[in-house]
Amino acid sequence: MKLVISRSKKASVTVEKKIVGKIDTGLLILVGFTNGDTIEDINYLIDKVIHLRIFDDEKGLQNKSLLDVNGSILSVSQFTLYADTKKGRRPSYVEALKKEEAEQLYQLWNQKLSEFVTVETGIFGAHMEVELLNDGPITIIMESRGKTC
Repeated sequence: MKLVISRSKKASVTVEKKIVGKIDTGLLILVGFTNGDTIEDINYLIDKVIHLRIFDDEKGLQNKSLLDVNGSILSVSQFTLYADTKKGRRPSYVEALKKEEAEQLYQLWNQKLSEFVTVETGIFGAHMEVELLNDGPITIIMESRGKTC
């Protein structure tokens, strides 16, 4: 499981000219799944995300978590996080989890995440336009494989 996390002042997702998800202060998270991902990967990354101290305290230091600032999450599925670009000019997506399985894990990710914070989403599998006012800018990549985060 791979996440690209951006601290946000505001973010939104539009599908067919209609905003389907929108947040203010919080995190825009692009979410990708690969073969072998399980609920343990989801639980591990949820704990990391909600406690990640990347919001400024009163002194301007990154000492506050999403929970501390009462922030929200805009969760957007993105299989292209598992693009392999080592050969040729066209990315290969063979490492991305198959659509049906990825959708189940994505729904579970959002459901479990919503137990802790407000979660808005895009639409799985849809062509989406994502807007972000990145605060910082702060962008972090996390993976559950090998617990590299």
